[in-house]
Amino acid sequence: MKKTIVALSAITALSTSSFAANISQEDMMKQIEALKAQISALENKLGATENTSKANKESLEKMMKGDVAISDARFKKLEKKVDIIGNTATKAKIQSGGDNLKWDVDFRTQVDNIQYKKASGAKAKNSNLMTNRLLLGMAYQPDENTLFRGLLSYNKAFGDTANHSQSNTNPGYADFDWVTNENALDNELKVKEAYWLYKDKTLLGSNVPWTVSVGRRPSTDGLGINMRANQPRKSPLSHTVNVEFDGASAKFDLDKITGVEGMWFKFCAGRGLTNAKQRFSMDGLDYAEDESLNENVDMFGFIFVPWDNGQYSVHTNYAHAWNLIGYTNPQLGAYQGAMAGAATPSDMMNAQSLLQFNDVGDIDLATIMFKAEGIGDEISDYLDDTKFFASYAMSRTTPTALGMLGSTESQTGSSFWIGINAPCPISPDTARIGIEWNKGSKYWRSMTYGEDTYAGSKIAARGTAWEIYRNQKITDSLEFGLSYVRIDYDYTGSNSFFGAEGTPMTMAQSRLMGSDPVETAQDIKAYVRYRF
Repeated sequence: MKKTIVALSAITALSTSSFAANISQEDMMKQIEALKAQISALENKLGATENTSKANKESLEKMMKGDVAISDARFKKLEKKVDIIGNTATKAKIQSGGDNLKWDVDFRTQVDNIQYKKASGAKAKNSNLMTNRLLLGMAYQPDENTLFRGLLSYNKAFGDTANHSQSNTNPGYADFDWVTNENALDNELKVKEAYWLYKDKTLLGSNVPWTVSVGRRPSTDGLGINMRANQPRKSPLSHTVNVEFDGASAKFDLDKITGVEGMWFKFCAGRGLTNAKQRFSMDGLDYAEDESLNENVDMFGFIFVPWDNGQYSVHTNYAHAWNLIGYTNPQLGAYQGAMAGAATPSDMMNAQSLLQFNDVGDIDLATIMFKAEGIGDEISDYLDDTKFFASYAMSRTTPTALGMLGSTESQTGSSFWIGINAPCPISPDTARIGIEWNKGSKYWRSMTYGEDTYAGSKIAARGTAWEIYRNQKITDSLEFGLSYVRIDYDYTGSNSFFGAEGTPMTMAQSRLMGSDPVETAQDIKAYVRYRF
C-alpha cells in the first residue's frame, strides 16, 4: 500500500501544467528534482502514518479501492503522463550525456636530438628537431548499441624545410598512407581514425557480448607501445602490427560461456593499398582496377586473449598480408645510379620515376605476449603498481618469383621484446619510469611503420634496441616526458619495404656493395603534452 500511495502522489504532481509540450530541458530537470523531493517527503510522511489510528488507515484503504473521486480513466491518463515524462527524462539524460559529439584534445610539443652513425664512421645529426602534434578525438553515442569515434591529426616540424616541401616526398614516403599521421609533414589536418561500432550484450540468444566495427582503424599504439605512450591500448599487439589502415573487426567476449576468466576473440581485416585508377583517368576508366600495378594489399587476422584475470593476462595476435610491395634489384640499381648523377630537383624526380612498386609476395605475422598489471600479491605497494610485459613475435615470408627481402625462398624472422613500467622512486605519486629492450633477427620483418618515433621504428630493428623513459604528471591535464632510444643494427633493411630494398646484409657486406648504411641510431627527446 505504501508504494501505491507514493505512486499516486507522484502521478498527481506530474499532472500539473508544468508538463506542457513546450517545456524546456532545464525546467524539466528542475521539476524532476522537485518531484523527487516530494516523493521523499511523502514516503517519510507515510512512515509516520503507519502509527496513526485505524480510522486513518481505513480512509487510506478506501482511497486505494477507488472510493475517492479519482476514476480509473483519470488514473490511466495520469499513468500515461508518467510514462511520457519518464521517456522525456531519459532522452534528456542522453542528450546531455551522450547524444552529441564529444571532443578531446591531445597536444604535444616535442624536441628531439637525433644522431646517426654510419658503417663508415660518418655521422649525421639534428640536435633540435622541434615538432607539434595535435590529436583531436571525437565520439558520438546516440544510444546504448551504437558508437562513432574519430581522430584528427596534425603533426609538423617547426618552420618550413629548406626546399619548401615539408612533406619531404621527392623522393620519399613520409606521406605514405600507413604512416601519414606519425611523421612531421605539413599544416594539414588529416584523418587518423574514423569508425562506427555496434555492440550488443547477447549474440543469437547466447550469453556472448559482441561488437562489430568498420572504418579507419585504431591500429597504432597497441598493447606494448601504449605503456611508453602513457595511454590506453588500441587494437592490435604492436609487436607485429603498428600501422594505419582501413578495415573492419568483430569482437566476441567468451568468458561467460567458457568459464575462463577474461577470454575474448577478435577478427580483423583491412586494406593497406588499392590498385584502383584515379578519378578523371585519361582513358575514362575511373576507379577501375589498374592492371599495370600490383594487386590490392590486404590483411586478415585475429587477436585472441585466452586468459585475463585483471592482473595477469596472455595475448596473442596472428595476421596474414597479401601482395606486399617492394622493388627489384634492377630498379634499385638504376635508381641509385641516376641519383648519383642527379644535379637538379628535376634529375631527382626522373630518378624517382625509375622505382615502381611490385607485388613481391605474402607474409605471416604472429605474436604472443604475457602482461602483468602488478607483480605478486601485496608484496609491496611499489610492486603492486609495477607493470611488466614480455613478448615474442615471428614473421615468415612467401615470396613471388621477384623475391622478398632479397630471397626467392621463404624466410623466417623473430623478435623478443621486454618492458617494465613502474613508479619513479623520486616522486612516485606523479611520475613513472620505464625500460624496454628488443632484439630482432636477420629476417625479422614487422608491420610497425606507424611507430611514433623519428629515428625509425625500434620494434622493426634487426639488431638490438634500448629505451629508457620517464613520464611525469604536472597537472591533471599537463604531462612532461623524457626518453632515450638507442638502436644498434646488425643487418640492413629494418625500416624498408618488402622487396630487394629489405635485403638483410651485415654492415661489412653492405659496404662491399658500395653502400654506407646506418649502424647506430639514437634519439633523446623531451616533450610537454596537454590532454583534456
